[in-house]
Amino acid sequence: MQKGLFVALEGNDGAGKTTAAQALLKRLKKEGFDVVLSREPGGPAISEQIRSILLDPANKAMNPKTEALLYAASRTQHFYEVIQPALNEGKIVLCDRFLDSSIAYQGYGRNLGQKAIEEINDFGLNHQRPDLTLFFKVPLSVSQKRMEKRGNLDRLDAESLGFHQRVREGFDVLSTAHPEKTIIIDAQKSPEEVADQAYQAILDFISK
Repeated sequence: MQKGLFVALEGNDGAGKTTAAQALLKRLKKEGFDVVLSREPGGPAISEQIRSILLDPANKAMNPKTEALLYAASRTQHFYEVIQPALNEGKIVLCDRFLDSSIAYQGYGRNLGQKAIEEINDFGLNHQRPDLTLFFKVPLSVSQKRMEKRGNLDRLDAESLGFHQRVREGFDVLSTAHPEKTIIIDAQKSPEEVADQAYQAILDFISK
């Protein structure tokens, strides 16, 4: 690769993104690729501090606009401190969530609208977007059961079913918006099969 590749992993909580991201990291490194794995909200220290505020169940009084702005602030720091430097060095960056999650969770889930979320993030990101997005799709009932089994629900995990249904609607819209750089992953399959789908999607994209 002559330049870096920015890959975002998206989908509802419980879709298996994090497990797939870890498997991808190991497999791509084994094949000789230089890979960085990060997450949102989070990544560098400043973004991780913002993550703690965002996901703390004690912060029930957080206004939806405050939430959206904090996600955008965390993402901006993350992009310029971690993602952009890695891409400049020609690395593959795997990011567990990026802007589409804010559109789904705050734009749709909080009813703030896609346009508003894109505008506040574009101010911070200067319109930067992932090169490839992998959408991990499972029925909402499946993702909810996985979250319940996992336990330790954070502030957003514990939201109402209606909220998570709106989030899913947002992801459904986003997953078909840019087919030239979006791959849908059938996340109902075994973790190994899910990781295989994701790995092949990245290889196919690189070889274009």
